[in-house]
Amino acid sequence: MIRRRMRAKRTRAYAPRIDFGELLRLHKSLFIIGAFVFILFIAILSACIYIYRNYTVVNAYVDGNTHYTDQEILDMVMTGRLGKNSLYLSFKYRDKDITGIPFVEKMDVEVLSPDTIRINVYEKAVAGYVKYLDRYIYFDRDGIVVETSSEASSDVPLVLGLTFDYVVIHEKLPVENQEVFAEILDITQLLTKYNIGVDKIFFDSEYRMYLYFQDVEVSLGTNENIDEKIIQLQYILPKLEGKSGILEMSDYNSNTQNITFEEKK
Repeated sequence: MIRRRMRAKRTRAYAPRIDFGELLRLHKSLFIIGAFVFILFIAILSACIYIYRNYTVVNAYVDGNTHYTDQEILDMVMTGRLGKNSLYLSFKYRDKDITGIPFVEKMDVEVLSPDTIRINVYEKAVAGYVKYLDRYIYFDRDGIVVETSSEASSDVPLVLGLTFDYVVIHEKLPVENQEVFAEILDITQLLTKYNIGVDKIFFDSEYRMYLYFQDVEVSLGTNENIDEKIIQLQYILPKLEGKSGILEMSDYNSNTQNITFEEKK
């Protein structure tokens, strides 16, 4: 018997063709979303190009800096690929505490116009500094250590005569007489008020105060009548320019007005 193998005839099923209109009707919401995303992308891209081209810093002003020059502050702030974009800098430095930069607590960038900014620098309040283990220790009006540095500053005086065994950042210098910091604040404020630049302030073992101006040593004694002493000092120092010696003012008051100068030959 001969068996014949019957092959089933295969037929192909074709999906009905859908024109663009039908496709748009079926996926209308997807097309709307896609169009919205595309338009949004174009708008954002256009805004970025506009900001990039029109908010480039041409003029920059710096306020509040004493430890650093204007150029040094600009070099610190205007860094990176967008470092010259005024809007970017404004957002970057908004309410931002500064770390890693000695003496600077905070900086903010104010946009004055698309191409002009002002950098406001808020420095740490420093009353003076001492030297400890080849480092310069800067402290505020309360004697709290605010910064340590390998460099000395010409903006605040070097304080000598204070004794302590250790230093902890953000804590008070452990000196025996904590009231000395109030005296340092008083004298530095008075010197600033009368535009007198002092090199060093020295306290002896009894906390009598001495000021040093190049080759002139000024003995102020205690903090008593310090205001009157500094007022007189502003008139005396110009007369001692180029001289070397000791100006004795420790016994000065409004009644005695006892002031002597012993010149060194």
